[in-house]
Amino acid sequence: MKRPELLAPAGDFEKLVAALHYGADAVYLGDSRFSLRSRAGNFQETELRQAVQYVHDLGRKVYVTINIFPHNRDIRDIEEHIGLLHEIRPDAVILSDPGVLMLCKKKAPELDIHISTQANITNAEAARFWQGLGASRLVLARELSLDEIRQIRTSVNIELEAFVHGSICLSYSGRCYISSFLAYRGANTGECTNSCRWGYTLMEEKRKGEHFPVFEDERGTYILSSKDLCMIEHLPRLLEAGIDSFKIEGRMKGINYVSGVTKVYKEAIDSVSRGEEYHPDPRWLRELSMFSSRGYTTGMFFGRQADQDYNFDGESYRMSHELIGIVLDRRGDLARVALRNRLDSGDQVEFLSPGIEERLFAVDEIRDEEYNIVVSARNEDVIFIKAPVEARVNDLVRRHKDFRSSLKPVNPDIALGDDISPIIGQC
Repeated sequence: MKRPELLAPAGDFEKLVAALHYGADAVYLGDSRFSLRSRAGNFQETELRQAVQYVHDLGRKVYVTINIFPHNRDIRDIEEHIGLLHEIRPDAVILSDPGVLMLCKKKAPELDIHISTQANITNAEAARFWQGLGASRLVLARELSLDEIRQIRTSVNIELEAFVHGSICLSYSGRCYISSFLAYRGANTGECTNSCRWGYTLMEEKRKGEHFPVFEDERGTYILSSKDLCMIEHLPRLLEAGIDSFKIEGRMKGINYVSGVTKVYKEAIDSVSRGEEYHPDPRWLRELSMFSSRGYTTGMFFGRQADQDYNFDGESYRMSHELIGIVLDRRGDLARVALRNRLDSGDQVEFLSPGIEERLFAVDEIRDEEYNIVVSARNEDVIFIKAPVEARVNDLVRRHKDFRSSLKPVNPDIALGDDISPIIGQC
C-alpha cells in the first residue's frame, strides 16, 4: 500500500519546526494577507524565504496558501506575492479561486496547484474540472463520505487530500458568513472570529432580556459548534478510498497540539505502511486527549450520524496536559529548556519523546542560565533540568494540569529518571 503523506499545519516558524521534528512529511503555511488563518503567526517575506529553505534542507515539502476569496483590491498584492513564490519555489500553492489559479499559471507556471477545500469539491465532475485546469492535487470537501471519495478517485488521476484531524467548521466546506454579520470580520478573507463556537440562547420578541436555552441546558446551546475530527482509528479505510495526503487542521492551534497530533499520526502512518493488520495503539488516543479538543467525531466519512456524534456539548475544552517548555539543547544529562509556563522544583513532568511519552519524572533541581539553583522559574525563562537520555532537542516538556492539586506534596524520594507512571491514575 502506498505510504500517504502526513501534512501538518505551520502557523508560525516555531510550529513549523515542531511539526517537522515530530514527523510531518510536509507543512502548509501562508502570508496573513492571503490566508484563511490571518490571525495565526504566519510568514512575511523574509520568514517565508527562510521557511521554504528550512523545509527543503530537511528534504520535506512546503505548501503556501493563497486561499482567501479575493476582491479586486487584493489582486495586485497577490500578483506580487506569486512573483515571490516563483522566486523561492515552494512545492505547491493552495488556492480556491479560479482567478488566482490563472495568475499562478501566468506568473509562476512551474508551481504545483492544490485546490483548497474551500472550492467545495463534492463530485467527480468538479474534480475533473479542476484537473482540466492543471491542478495537481484536490483537497476534498469535508462533507464527502468514503464511497463518494472512491467515486472521485476513479474519475481523476491526480492526488487527493483529506483532513483527518482537527476542528470542523459547521458551514459548508468552511464558507461561513456568521462572523461577518456578528463581528464584522469575514471568515472568507481569513478573519474568522469562530462565532459558531459561541453559546447561544433563544429570546422571544416580547420578552426582551429573557434568554432561554434552546435545549434544556443552563449553558445555552452550541448547536453551531461541531466536535473535532479524529480519524486515527480508520486510516486504512481512507487509504483504500484513494487518499494520498492526510491533513491535520490547526494553524491557529498551539505548539503542544501541533507536536502531539503530528507525532501520533506519524506513528499511525508508520503502522499502516508496514502492511500488517492495523490496530490503533490505545496510547495514541490517550495522547490525543492531552491537548484541547471539543471531543471527537468521524465527521461525514461514514455517512449521516446521530446529532450527538457531531455536536460539541458546550463544556470547556478537554485538555489533560499543559505545555511546560521546549528542549533547546542537551548538555550531558541536562536539558536546556525554554519555558512556556511556570515550573517549580519538585514538579513532575513528561517529555514528549518516543518511548517515554507516559513516564513521569520529578524535577528535583532547577538551574538558571548562570547555573544558579532556583526554586521556581517562569514563562520565557531559560533553565537547566536533568533529563532522560531519550529526550531530544526540540522535544516538548509537559505537565498534567491537575498535578498541583492531586500530586503534591511530592515524595522527596522520587528523583528524575525514576519511573513513577503508576501514580498517573491519581491525576
